[in-house]
Amino acid sequence: MSDDWRGVNLANWESRVAVHTGPAGYDLAAFDDPDHLSDVVRYDRPRLGRVEGLDVVHLQCHLGTDTVSLARLGARSTAGLDFSPSALNEARALAARAGADVTFVDGDAYDAVRLLGGERFDLVYTGIGAICWLPSIRRWADVVAGLLRPGGRLFMREGHPMLWAMADPRDDGLLVVEYPYFETAGVRFREETTYAGNDTVASPEMVCFNHGLGEIFTALQQAGLSVTALEEHREVPWNPLGDAVESSPDHPGEYVLKTGRERLPLTYTLQAVKA
Repeated sequence: MSDDWRGVNLANWESRVAVHTGPAGYDLAAFDDPDHLSDVVRYDRPRLGRVEGLDVVHLQCHLGTDTVSLARLGARSTAGLDFSPSALNEARALAARAGADVTFVDGDAYDAVRLLGGERFDLVYTGIGAICWLPSIRRWADVVAGLLRPGGRLFMREGHPMLWAMADPRDDGLLVVEYPYFETAGVRFREETTYAGNDTVASPEMVCFNHGLGEIFTALQQAGLSVTALEEHREVPWNPLGDAVESSPDHPGEYVLKTGRERLPLTYTLQAVKA
C-alpha cells in the first residue's frame, strides 16, 4: 500500500469535483424542484425506513446530493462529512440552492466521532463507493458505533466486494476475477476518467481497498452492532463494466448486466442496529 494513500486519494477526489459539477456531471439543477431526490436515495427509500425526526449523518458525502435528499425526507438534523474541501464547497452551495438545512464538515471518516461528537445520531448513512477508500473496515465500524446513540442504526448500500474484484470488461463477455476480494494493503489504480462527466481528471492515481462481506459483518459485530438486514442487488448506479452492462429498465440511474444478471451481485444493502 502506498504510505500516502490518503494524499493520493484526496488529490483524486479534489480533481473529480470540477468534472462532477460540469455539464455532463451530477444534475445539481434538478434540486431546484423541492420534491427532487437523488437517484441513489430514491432507490434506497423502500428499505430506508423512517427518517422523519431523526438526527442523521452521511459519511463520505461528496457533493451532498444524497445528504440533501435525506434532509428532504424529514430528518430533524442532517450532517455530511467528507475529506474534500472542494466537494464540500459545492455541497454547501447545493444545500443553499435547495433550501436544505444541512451541516457539512470537512474531515476524514475515521475522525468523524471527534469532529461530530459521540452518540449524537439516530442514523448513520453511507453510500455507494465509500468504504473502498478506507484501509481498515474495523476502524470504520468503530466510528459507526461511536456516532450512534443506543438503538441507532446504520444504513448502507455499497458496491459489492465481488464487483470490486472484477477485471476490466473483456471482448468475449466473460466476467473474470482479478483483484482481491478480502481486505489487503490496497491496490493502486490509474483512471483518467470518472463515473460522472466526460472530462479527464487532473489526478488519476488512486488507492482502493476491498472488504469482504464477512469482514464487514465481523467488524460491525465486534463494534457492538447487530446486522438486521442484508440484500444483494443486480443493479449499480454507475457503469462499472463498460459494454457488459446497460441501463436498467426498472430503476432510473442504475445499470444491470446485459446478459446473465444472476451471475454477479453488483451492490448490496446492509442494515445494523447498535445495542
